[in-house]
Amino acid sequence: MSISHLVHGLGTTSVVPHWPPLTVAEADAALRRVPEAGGARALIWRSPRPLSAAGLVETARGGSVFVKRHHSSVRSITGLREEHDYLAYLRKNGAPVVRLLEDRDGRTALAAGEWTYEVHTVGEGDDLYRDAISWSPFTGLGHARAAGRALALLHEAARGYDAARRAPQPLIAGFEVFAVDDPLAAVQWYAATRPALANELASRPWREDVERWHLPHHERVLPRLAALEPLWTHNDFHASNLLWRGGQVATVLDFGLSQRAFAAHDLATAIERNAIEWLELDARGPAAVHLDAALALVGGYEEIRTLTDAERAALPDLLALCHADFALSEIDYFGGVTGSPQNTGLAYRYLVDHTAWFSGPLGAGFLRGLRSAIQ
Repeated sequence: MSISHLVHGLGTTSVVPHWPPLTVAEADAALRRVPEAGGARALIWRSPRPLSAAGLVETARGGSVFVKRHHSSVRSITGLREEHDYLAYLRKNGAPVVRLLEDRDGRTALAAGEWTYEVHTVGEGDDLYRDAISWSPFTGLGHARAAGRALALLHEAARGYDAARRAPQPLIAGFEVFAVDDPLAAVQWYAATRPALANELASRPWREDVERWHLPHHERVLPRLAALEPLWTHNDFHASNLLWRGGQVATVLDFGLSQRAFAAHDLATAIERNAIEWLELDARGPAAVHLDAALALVGGYEEIRTLTDAERAALPDLLALCHADFALSEIDYFGGVTGSPQNTGLAYRYLVDHTAWFSGPLGAGFLRGLRSAIQ
């Protein structure tokens, strides 16, 4: 494997990718199956995202497409179709999302040996946050407000999509574990279909951690959940998954973590992803916390869709829990797919520490400020 291509790690530094980088030869083999592309001429850019291999490819018929390759243990053909059906529904309803290209048999999920591929059109707009690492903030409050509007428009387009929740697989998000009366039993249920996760949790004090940090938020949010309408959601609404034009969101990208949840969960995730620089908290303290960006996100959202009373009441405590399903899924991925003890440990810390932070002075102050402003 060439080490000239690096990807984002779980910290602030780039690392050698676990998955082999996308090559022109394999892109050509995939695109020869797609009539609109006809093959590949050149690889223009490789994505620095670490959980798959992807890049922009110049096609034999002219123009560019985005090719994304997964290992079949991470995304099967069936798993990709779950995302693609949702994406097609959003596009049909006018959401600013990319179009999936089909092979000769009308399929958008392509298999080749141990890999699965998907081919997208290149989204409209400028990729201003192309190199932004996880949890890096918006460059300004205007972008935060525009992102809030875009998220609300996405939720409006998603209404009526009633597919069931996704099958168990690595690297999906959502809100299942803390959506029930007994989250401790739910964690066990979640792990029962993910042996690697069950194995990793067996050696960690997860019960004590969940009881101490997560259950207080769960007890407050549980009475609100019945009033939250189910909705398929994006679940990774970060600035780096948005393309921009004239200060507005032109395209929403990357529905790999999408799942059936509800709108307030997606809004909480957007705040968690964009308003708190988790990787900089130790070094920068309060300067890494952006309540103004969170409020701009909510303000932009409400320009399009007004939050219900139940959503306003639930949002602050959802913010402390919204990452949990994905964190568990990451433990499963790093423990069972890539076999990385270090990253598995970091994923467990993600599960616990992001919730625990909201019990400290900075985090509790953030929740108070959010709750006061939105209510």
